[in-house]
Amino acid sequence: MSPHFDAGKLAEDIKALVRDAESLLRASTENAEDLTEEARKRAERSLHALRSQLNGIERDLKGRAEVLDDYVRDNPWKAVTVAGGLALLAGLLLGRR
Repeated sequence: MSPHFDAGKLAEDIKALVRDAESLLRASTENAEDLTEEARKRAERSLHALRSQLNGIERDLKGRAEVLDDYVRDNPWKAVTVAGGLALLAGLLLGRR
């Protein structure tokens, strides 16, 4: 499991993928073969990097979910108490509106 999830890095990667896709679209409308090929390659590299980062996040989240599941199974009454406390807090906050 990775120790830290960096949402900012993921957002930047997604923005880069969008920029590369826009470049691909612009290049394809210009009918310039070399520009289209370069834009396609950049988009593929960005997509590959994003896919691998998302796979890492998925593995991390699955690992954390397993740890949480183990904790809840070992401490069911603590989990019920925490869930009830959060529900009460949410109810109080939403009731003020």
